[in-house]
Amino acid sequence: MSETNNYGAMSRLNHWVLALAMIGMLGFGLYLEYSGLPREEKRPLVGIHRSLGVLVLILGLWRVGWRLFRGFPGAVGNMPAWQERAARTAHWVLLAGILLMPASGVAFTVFRGNALSVFGWFEIPAQAEIPWIVSSASFVHTYLGHALAFIVVLHIAAALKHHFVDRDLTLRRMTSGK
Repeated sequence: MSETNNYGAMSRLNHWVLALAMIGMLGFGLYLEYSGLPREEKRPLVGIHRSLGVLVLILGLWRVGWRLFRGFPGAVGNMPAWQERAARTAHWVLLAGILLMPASGVAFTVFRGNALSVFGWFEIPAQAEIPWIVSSASFVHTYLGHALAFIVVLHIAAALKHHFVDRDLTLRRMTSGK
């Protein structure tokens, strides 16, 4: 099933909620990594980051499932083939990142032998330490985070280019659905 040429209200809501959540979490993660905060000051912030990450994963499962179910609307206007391929690739990478970033953070935590409490509402139990999972999850979380930050900037730049340079409906259909 495809949403023809426009995004429905649920698709737009999913997009903007997850966009704000992912941008916020990427910014928060970069702050934690590069702020130079002492370990004792960073520890409670990491707990908040992890809790929010689990919530993002839950919302992300809904968002990605919805997008897969609804499909993607066709391109607006006359885009060169390379641009359509780049846009399609960026969308798939962003959707994968919505799931891989929080999943790798959860895997990194629980397979280091640490339980993950989500704001005290529920807990993901610690698992036996499995070094290769910890190492892989850490690698994915770190490098995918940097790559996603770059792709998000490109995605925003492309949307603005469509709106202000091409003057097509690409951005408008994600804001108003028209």
